[in-house]
Amino acid sequence: ARPEATRAQLVSALTCAPAVVMVWEGEGAVAAALEVAGDEDPSKAARGTIRAELAHNVEANLVDVSPTAAEAARQLRVWFDADDVVSEGSSRPAVSEGSETRGGETNLPPARAAAPASATSPAAAIEQAVAVEAREGASKSKAQLKKEAKKAEKAAKKEAHKAGVAPPSESKPAVSLDPPSGTRDFFPDEMRLRSWLFGRFRETARQLAFVEYDAPVLEHEELYKRKGGEEITEQMYNFVDKDGKAVALRPEMTPTLARMILSLGGKQLLPVKWFSIPQCWRFETVQRGRKREHFQWNMDIIGEPSIAAEVELLSAVTTFFKSVGISADDVGIKVNSRKVLSATLKLYGITDDTKFAEVCVIVDKLDKIGAEPVVELLMAKDVGEEAARKIVASLSLRSVAQLEELIGDASSEAVRDMTELFKQAEAYGFADFLVFDASVVRGLAYYTGIVFEGFDRKGELRAICGGGRYDELLTLYDPSLPADVPACGFGFGDCVLMELLHDKGLLPQLEPQIDFVVVAYNAEMKYHALSIVSRLRQALYAVDLLLEPAKKVAKAFSYADRVHGKRVLFVAPDEWSAGKVRMKDLRTQDEALKEVDLPVETLVDELRQMGIMPSGF
Repeated sequence: ARPEATRAQLVSALTCAPAVVMVWEGEGAVAAALEVAGDEDPSKAARGTIRAELAHNVEANLVDVSPTAAEAARQLRVWFDADDVVSEGSSRPAVSEGSETRGGETNLPPARAAAPASATSPAAAIEQAVAVEAREGASKSKAQLKKEAKKAEKAAKKEAHKAGVAPPSESKPAVSLDPPSGTRDFFPDEMRLRSWLFGRFRETARQLAFVEYDAPVLEHEELYKRKGGEEITEQMYNFVDKDGKAVALRPEMTPTLARMILSLGGKQLLPVKWFSIPQCWRFETVQRGRKREHFQWNMDIIGEPSIAAEVELLSAVTTFFKSVGISADDVGIKVNSRKVLSATLKLYGITDDTKFAEVCVIVDKLDKIGAEPVVELLMAKDVGEEAARKIVASLSLRSVAQLEELIGDASSEAVRDMTELFKQAEAYGFADFLVFDASVVRGLAYYTGIVFEGFDRKGELRAICGGGRYDELLTLYDPSLPADVPACGFGFGDCVLMELLHDKGLLPQLEPQIDFVVVAYNAEMKYHALSIVSRLRQALYAVDLLLEPAKKVAKAFSYADRVHGKRVLFVAPDEWSAGKVRMKDLRTQDEALKEVDLPVETLVDELRQMGIMPSGF
């Protein structure tokens, strides 16, 4: 149940552009509404439902009204003017992009025929509600209801004003107020969480001695096409700029890293350990944990050929998990290698690189389509039926011992690499996160060695992170290199990670850290207040200033509370003439410290002696 002011805000946001409103009432109303609207979480809503197609905000895609008919009718009268309501016999209003239209009519998914609830226009619902109220013996007339509706509207605006929220605008905005589909606005609350997450990324990188780099979000389109033939080239936001150059918003960071390393022309001593947190763009289907833009923590090691590089990267991943409270019981990391699949295929006579890539694409569909269809697809690529079935069976390997038994050669490079990786992981102390899984084949056509993928053990989310070795990428961009440059890395997207942290209850409650709010008593005191603000800020305190003088203490307290200020410093004539300012601590439980007069000349020293240090220190 939302406060009336909050409801008014949501309705204003939902109706700032042409909208179709449906009202359900009666037994089974909720079930009938959800049939059309879809699951409360848009990412879980079935295709074709309103929430799956149009929703941008989980909190504002369906507005609840009172369960009583009379109160529901009153609320609808508050929200919609008579001119807003289109009766069933009138022409339909314009609909937003995304609604399916046939023959000039808007087709929304119908409610189940068996559902006893019915969808009506707001006008009809109001009339029905009034009739129900009359049947229940209510004595209020329509005029009284209208009067009460106006009264409630005024109360809602007053409540919104008290909360410091702008009232719903009567006029329609000239542009859409939502970000483009699949993208996000980061309001201060979300921005604090994002900064916290990036801080954890950077702290982990610092602990492992990685250094940060960055690059333009606009890249040469050729970087991705040359890498390619992958679906990534079909998902790019690409265009020809005004200089006639084909460019793209980067869909991933690794090609940019390769370009930067190559641009140094061999001047950079290897190996290097670099990290970045780029924003990446891909035009793909929006769903839970997947958007069209996301931030991705990338860590890469260039120039180290041994398995130690992969172990260092896996250590970074698990160190981060532990730092935010995620354990090996919550997530795991599946590990496989191109060498494993290559050795397996070699047993069945498949040695051609082109066919290897085709097999990778096919076996990656195993979870989606099942074993038999995968066998049929392999046979269509001239793989014998017996070999195809054995290849599929080999994907069920879940231990290095099983791998060794299948290959029959403990000295093979595939077995050696895996054995060494698990030994080093055990010594590092994160082996409990790792699982050998031969079914992890995504990207093996691109990766040249170890490949790994983070997953949540409940199986509710997409891959949390992924990476591996890509020794041939730099020579792909510069064939003149005398040999392949060893390279490996991983990408860690913020969207799925935030879903995981939310589900585990591990997101912190973050508030602005405002040490002081300085308040001038009147216009004359404002200049003295500015000198106090400057002095405190130079001492690294976070200081807000009430921009207008405030004789009323309540106004100052209200503002300080709203911005999460810890203390208020009053600059008033009597105290200032005595060379002091008055501090009121809004958070302390110590009565002796709740209100203190402090000398202006030694203000900073006095604060430090009291143990009041700048936030973050």
